[in-house]
Amino acid sequence: MKNNTTLSRRQLLKQGSTGLAALAIGPSLLSISQPLSARTLAEIGSLQAPDDNGIRLPAGFSSRIVAAAGQRVRRSFWNRTAYRWHTYPDGGATYATGDGGWVYVSNSETISLLGGGVSAIRFNADGSVNDAYRILGGTNLNCAGGPTPWQTWLSCEEIEFGRVYECDPFGHHAAKVRRGLGFFKHEAAAVDPVFNMVYLTEDEGDGRFYRFIPAGHNNDGSLNLDEGVLQAASVDAQGYVTWLDVPNPTPNLFETPTREQLPDSTAFDGGEGCWYSHGSVYFTTKGDNKVWQLDTNLNRLTVVYDAATASNPILTGVDNITVSSGGDLLVAEDGGDMQIVVIDSDGKVAPLLQVTGQDDSEITGPAFSPDGSRLYFSSQRGSAIFGGGNGFGITYEISGPFQEFVTL
Repeated sequence: MKNNTTLSRRQLLKQGSTGLAALAIGPSLLSISQPLSARTLAEIGSLQAPDDNGIRLPAGFSSRIVAAAGQRVRRSFWNRTAYRWHTYPDGGATYATGDGGWVYVSNSETISLLGGGVSAIRFNADGSVNDAYRILGGTNLNCAGGPTPWQTWLSCEEIEFGRVYECDPFGHHAAKVRRGLGFFKHEAAAVDPVFNMVYLTEDEGDGRFYRFIPAGHNNDGSLNLDEGVLQAASVDAQGYVTWLDVPNPTPNLFETPTREQLPDSTAFDGGEGCWYSHGSVYFTTKGDNKVWQLDTNLNRLTVVYDAATASNPILTGVDNITVSSGGDLLVAEDGGDMQIVVIDSDGKVAPLLQVTGQDDSEITGPAFSPDGSRLYFSSQRGSAIFGGGNGFGITYEISGPFQEFVTL
């Protein structure tokens, strides 16, 4: 891509076209105006001294450990589930349950012999732990992934010719490989529920940004992720995207990898987290510390954060990403200062939290509870027993007045 102009999302709204294009997707980021009095998470206030878990938080927020690698997940101090939490927790998401509770799913970025796959914690309506269990096993280096609108989890293998597995967060159905999403070094996935497409990042120095157009819907209303067309993005100097069909989306070891099949497609330096929100797909690239926004209506790609040119470059080591109910981007750091950093719609950047004493770890899997009142994430190599960042993973919950920052 020749033009890396950085725009705030507010500027993009002012410059973007509306009319028929906006009508095609209904309410979206293009048609939402933020109240002048609204507060964003970037204005949440300075971080306080580390709490008992070593986490620096804004005033009014608190943390708790909900799971630690190798330990049985606790309902309370004396009451533990039978399930031992997986090692190296990575990407995650939450799902509402019928009783007012929710499920948090978390990938395991390790090989199948050491566990691998995906685990889940089920919470009661009051936030207490109800149960924990496995929803995928026998897979390797499940890094990130993404939730679907039909309440499943797409778990991505970050290995050569890796697969995407569709998992049931509630543990009722076995996970299945979704061949339509291609075989490559997958990182994350995001579903556009308006145009019914799936966007995918690739964790390679010359990785591609993909989208999948399903052949149609299944009988249950979900998208058919086994049949359809996989495409790679070709971006021009103005940021407009042309999508090129990948000739062989499921190559084997002796065939040309997907990213090398289309020389005219655009290379991205280490694709990481990917998330859909209000007509946009956001993703990160770790090799150049950038956060990107694809306007799915205009098919235009812009840079919303670039550490090399930012006036406040506190965000480095960009990795997993999610979006708050107020439209703020939350980017987890792999390294950097071990922070989750907020980027609001005006481009303001500020830390939301910081994990201290674990500099050899990385932050993974940020996801809000369905009601937006709690934030989950992991320190992938944190140690809950000995402290520090040379362990096998800790998963945390942050509680506080997040709902005061709902601005959409």
